[in-house]
Order: sequence, then structure tokens, then C-alpha cells
Amino acid sequence: MHEDKRKLTEKELKRKDCFEKFNSEMQQKGYKMKNIIINTQQAKTLCLLIMLPFMALAFWIYYHVNGFDLDCLSLGFVVALIVLILCLTILHELIHGIIWGLFAKKHFHSIDFGIIWSSFSPYCTCSEPLKKWQYFLGVAMPTLVLGGSVAIVSVMVNQLLLFFLAEYMILSGGGDFLIILKGMLYHTDKKESVYCDHPYECGFVVFEK
Repeated sequence: MHEDKRKLTEKELKRKDCFEKFNSEMQQKGYKMKNIIINTQQAKTLCLLIMLPFMALAFWIYYHVNGFDLDCLSLGFVVALIVLILCLTILHELIHGIIWGLFAKKHFHSIDFGIIWSSFSPYCTCSEPLKKWQYFLGVAMPTLVLGGSVAIVSVMVNQLLLFFLAEYMILSGGGDFLIILKGMLYHTDKKESVYCDHPYECGFVVFEK
């Protein structure tokens, strides 16, 4: 979202001020800033297209190994699925923070969590610049763990509830994988670069020289 389309929270305004100071310091060192921003409204279709092949692969493997026994579907099944989705959504953000916190110089003091209430979207952000591979590992890890790994376990134990959870977590990682795709498509001839979260937009910032 763009700043003029929603009111920034107090935490976002604080991060914005800190980022502007950091930007000034980096420019004094000869770095130039490049914003890689995702329009969250336009990205919904792209996210689905990006994750659909992974979801289809998980479906194909589960079906050919276990088939689908829908007799287990019940009200309790649906309630458990909803509760677990909420829990894993929180865990998704925690995994972002854990990975980034391991690499950041100030560790978990550089990690911030919050919710964009207008879209009820929880988020995790890191205020420190990281190496490219460190940043994108933190972006990808929640989907790899909660999507890919849970899908593998669901096939191994023939558990339909875990399979549905895995499919949802793969789909919910679409925004993260779109960010990774944006990063892969961004090419530069600069020798030095660091990556960091945008302080209030969906996306990241590259400082390079």
C-alpha cells in the first residue's frame, strides 16, 4: 500500500523516521537507494499464479500416495483447521523474525511485529540491512517450513488436516515469494549492496554502490 492510501501507525512512523536517518547515512557513504515495492491489491492474482504450481504438486503427491478420504470432514475438523491456521499465521511471522534476528547485528532488537488492521494482516519487519541471501532466506523460510515441510509430513502420515494446512500456508506465502521473484529479477552491476525491509510498504530496499 502507498502512504497516501492509508494512515501510518505510530510504529510505522517511528520506523519511517529511523529509516530516513539511515538512508541519509548510507547516501553519505556513497550508496544509492532502490525501492522494490509491491502493490498489494494488484499482487493478489500474481501471488496465486506463483504458488499454484507448488499447491498443485503437493495435491498430486498426496493424492497419488494416499488418495482422499473425505469421511473425516466434520464440524470439529473445520474448527480445528481454522484454529490451526490462525496459530500458523502467527508462527509464519515469528519464523521471519527468528531468521532475520539471527543475522542482524542487534539480533532480535531489530525485529518488530505488528498488524495492519485495515486488512487484518500481521507482519514482521527487520530494521537492519542484511546481505541479500540472509534477507531472502528470512523471506522464504516460513513457507518452506509451514508449507513445504508440513506437506511432506502430511503425505508421510496420511493426515488430511495437515495437508489442508500445508496448502493454505503455501498459498499464504505468495506475497513472500513475489518479493523473492522481484529480487531475482532485479539486476545491478554494483559491487556492494545490502537489503532491508521497507519501513512501511510491502517490499524491500536495496542500498548499493
